[in-house]
Amino acid sequence: MNVITVFAVAFGLAMDAFAVSVCNGVIAKEAKVGYAFKLALFFGLFQAVMPVAGWFIGIEAYRFISEIDHWIAFGLLSLIGAKMIFSSTKMKLDEREKGLIGIYVLLALSVATSIDALVVGFSLPLLDVSIKTVALIIGGVTFSLSFLGVFIGNRLGHFFENKIEAIGGLVLIGIGIKILVEHL
Repeated sequence: MNVITVFAVAFGLAMDAFAVSVCNGVIAKEAKVGYAFKLALFFGLFQAVMPVAGWFIGIEAYRFISEIDHWIAFGLLSLIGAKMIFSSTKMKLDEREKGLIGIYVLLALSVATSIDALVVGFSLPLLDVSIKTVALIIGGVTFSLSFLGVFIGNRLGHFFENKIEAIGGLVLIGIGIKILVEHL
């Protein structure tokens, strides 16, 4: 997997956190740098740690699935992408009504938006990549997009928040197809 593909995966994985950040920017009366930083830090850290956890699980399973690894990577990325597209069609009214989120909600959102990164991490040993590099890129991209998402949401409102998550889902499905085609 080359660096461009890693950035594409990171971009796709960051879309959940970005959409939640945009939503928080929409509900925040005044987007402050500290609030945006806290949100981005949580989302970025969880997105960086989860693929590492998935990688450790995946490295143990590699010897059993090495002949079908490309199908597994395609399936996992496609499922995650489809889930993101499906969830992008749901209105997130409950999140809009609460105002600024507290630490426990932020932790729950950080876990929820990074589950897909755990699953992607499971397939990384199959692709022979440096887990440190991938984790740093995924965390950095998620941090950056989440930070910006708060301010974008605050300025632009609800105009495109659900579309962003759908685009991330399409990117992950496209990467899954690319992996499958490269191995066939």
